[in-house]
Amino acid sequence: MLLHPPPRFVIRDLVQRALLEDLGRGDVTTDATVPPDLAGRAVLVAREALVVSGLDVFCQVYAEVDPRVSVERLTEDGAKLDRRAIGARVTGPAASILKGERVALNFVQRMSGVATKTRAFVDALPQGSTTRIADTRKTTPGLRALERYAVRCGGGHNHRDDLSSAVLIKDNHIAAAGGVRIAIERARAHAPHTSRIECEVDRMEQLREAIDARADVVLLDNFDDAALGEAVRFVAGRALLEVSGGVTLERIPVIAATGIDVISAGGLTHSARAVDFALDWES
Repeated sequence: MLLHPPPRFVIRDLVQRALLEDLGRGDVTTDATVPPDLAGRAVLVAREALVVSGLDVFCQVYAEVDPRVSVERLTEDGAKLDRRAIGARVTGPAASILKGERVALNFVQRMSGVATKTRAFVDALPQGSTTRIADTRKTTPGLRALERYAVRCGGGHNHRDDLSSAVLIKDNHIAAAGGVRIAIERARAHAPHTSRIECEVDRMEQLREAIDARADVVLLDNFDDAALGEAVRFVAGRALLEVSGGVTLERIPVIAATGIDVISAGGLTHSARAVDFALDWES
């Protein structure tokens, strides 16, 4: 799968904002303790097994802090690193390396955490499964482009990018519209002919109504394992089926075995733990 990193201007804007937050008024510690003409060298080290994501962002941080800093990549996004493996080497003015350290690490730790968690979910799929692991819009405000790229680095897929990119009728839309059928009918009348209509349901009677209304995709929300099997048998290929809610790593093989098309998990982004990447100084 092609990773398609975020556009350079998106990365640069996010990096500049982060540096303004952390370095906008200077670095009093580095300026006081490190001579400006001192050269330095450090390595980006994995202190645990992880999946890499965010090297473009890591490099952009140092390009913004000081163009004299050079970053040599020793791996690529999407690669697995073992504990103690080196992902990159940074050389240049010591003061500049130190000034960019925290921001650079914050990005790569967060993004690699998302990629690592996603890879665990993908690896949990049964061999030969065609089920997709997908993210949701439960992302950190302002960082969606980076976190969704990290999902791709982990082998996952992206759901809709934003509210304008696809029709997804949720429970509150159904409540506001007055029911599943009327919500689907209104969406079909309004949506472009190129757009699929997806509808969330939380019980079998809503699923039957969604299929009768010719939904293209049905999101089964918080269905238990027995209900998933019943739903797959009832739909029998008449719509794509997505599962969300209550998705844990342990349930992935069971859900996929039912024949579900997509498993979406907000936890890939909103609950991913930042991995332990460190910048170790080399003497």
